[in-house]
Amino acid sequence: MEIVYIYTRKRSEFGRQCNFSDRPAELHVDILPDPAQALNFIERNPCDTASQCSQDMSEHEVNTERFEMESRGINHVEGGWPKDINPHEVEQTIRYRKKVEKEENYVNTIVQLGSVMEHCIKQNNAINIYEEYFDEDTAVEGTDEAPSAKTINIFRDPHEIKRTATHLSWHPDRSKKLAVAYSSLEFQRAPKNMSYDSYIWDIENPNKPELAVKPASPLICLEYNPKDSHVLAGGCYNGQLTYWDTRKGGQPVELSSIEHSHRDPVYKVIWLQSKTGTDCFSVSTDGQVLWWDIRKMSEPTETLILDISKKGDLSNALGGISLEFEPTMPTKFMVGTEQGILISCNRKAKTTADKIVCTYGGHHGPIYALQRNPFFLKNFISVGDWTARIWSEDSRDSSVMWTKYQMAYMTDGCWSPTRPTVFFTSKMDGTLDVWDFVFKQNDPALNLKVCDDPLYSIRIQDNGRFMGCGAKNGTATLLEFSSGLYTLQRNEKNLATSMFERETKREKILESRHREMRLKERGKSEQGRESDTREKSLNEGELIVMAENDFFETLEAEMSKREQEIANKKEMEQKGKKDYFDEKEEDELKD
Repeated sequence: MEIVYIYTRKRSEFGRQCNFSDRPAELHVDILPDPAQALNFIERNPCDTASQCSQDMSEHEVNTERFEMESRGINHVEGGWPKDINPHEVEQTIRYRKKVEKEENYVNTIVQLGSVMEHCIKQNNAINIYEEYFDEDTAVEGTDEAPSAKTINIFRDPHEIKRTATHLSWHPDRSKKLAVAYSSLEFQRAPKNMSYDSYIWDIENPNKPELAVKPASPLICLEYNPKDSHVLAGGCYNGQLTYWDTRKGGQPVELSSIEHSHRDPVYKVIWLQSKTGTDCFSVSTDGQVLWWDIRKMSEPTETLILDISKKGDLSNALGGISLEFEPTMPTKFMVGTEQGILISCNRKAKTTADKIVCTYGGHHGPIYALQRNPFFLKNFISVGDWTARIWSEDSRDSSVMWTKYQMAYMTDGCWSPTRPTVFFTSKMDGTLDVWDFVFKQNDPALNLKVCDDPLYSIRIQDNGRFMGCGAKNGTATLLEFSSGLYTLQRNEKNLATSMFERETKREKILESRHREMRLKERGKSEQGRESDTREKSLNEGELIVMAENDFFETLEAEMSKREQEIANKKEMEQKGKKDYFDEKEEDELKD
């Protein structure tokens, strides 16, 4: 006899957590007291007890074992084809597949394998290991939570001789990987036996880097290709440009030739939004911007010399340190220089001189960071010396907003990709400042001490939640911000728009006022020049007579002034003596 039991519930519902609910109390047993039991107790008198003023505490330490993860890949090679079938010919393989799919043996094999797969699938469905019993509350706009951040992981330079983490780049697709470029920025003071390697880290495994990138010279910058996440481009300390394909390992695929490369370290590389996805451009302190196609790196495809006099003289060029490019404006780009000047350029101008459109001056030192606001492309931020400045393309004479001068030198900065009013700056004292100029203008909304060493580079993830901070001691710290710092607040875009427009209008009014004052000063100087020419036309004798008269008049005035002062002094002395004798006579009469 076959016994059949039908389950009315899913297997995943067995053994679930207890669900408690409120209900009235129920009395199951009522045991009445027995007076006869009192005879079994012995009274203890007196009774002494000891008590401690503090609770007993125990100390226990546990050091867990370090678990190291390692990722390995397998190269699958297509095989199993008959000799007369070429697997590279698409038509032959399709024809052969159709032929095999019609055979009875193929159908029977698939049916047998299907039962095995069905058994595995049912096992997985028996217990839903991904079921979430407590869903996280959705982020509420305008939360009152105080801004905060916490450290998730720290990636340390595995080499014994620690180098500066000069640049960070997030993986464009999954954002689970972080590429860090390491180099020594001290001029001609690189220690002996210093490693040239830079690393790609898995953010969930800080113990060991996923891949070591091996350049010919230390890397100043390393950037993922947004179109092909396996490709990275790097700028070297010796001026060369290199690119890697992570599928081929850590060795460079191709390098630019030294003769046609930069003459100074390459401080910034940016990928261009082209059809092929192989174009990029770089900037260096040698005063050149070079465009490259990584398919042919023997020489650059285009060159621009950063000579603001528009003569194209390399000896007068300004050294570039930072670079800004917005894909929605493919012809425009901006360069931040060592001399504190911002250069706005147009790549598609007809002549070389017209490629340098205008300049912005406001910093006292090198501009280490330059980026457009992702929500308002007319406004951009620059970070240099002791301040961060927000500019508008409509106002070229001065920035529309700026932070007050900090005690420590600023080294990097960037906008939040999810909030238009939030930006970040790093400083030499190892602190990270988070600014929200709608919430607070004079001071940062959050000041975070990341490490004791100077911070040199920061990079925010595309979701605005995680940030990597590179320090001088070779550590890359991964931070997670609170939801209020990456969640768009209510009416934030409108507030940012009105603030930018108001500040831009105010700067325009001030510019026109300064222009009027300069015109007045110029008119006064011209009048002064006319009077000078009129005096020169007089004879020397007349000039001498005029000078003598002025001298004697000044002398007489000074002498009369002194005589008046002496007379006043004598009068005061006589008055003082008289008052003294009058007081003395009064005292004698009283006695």
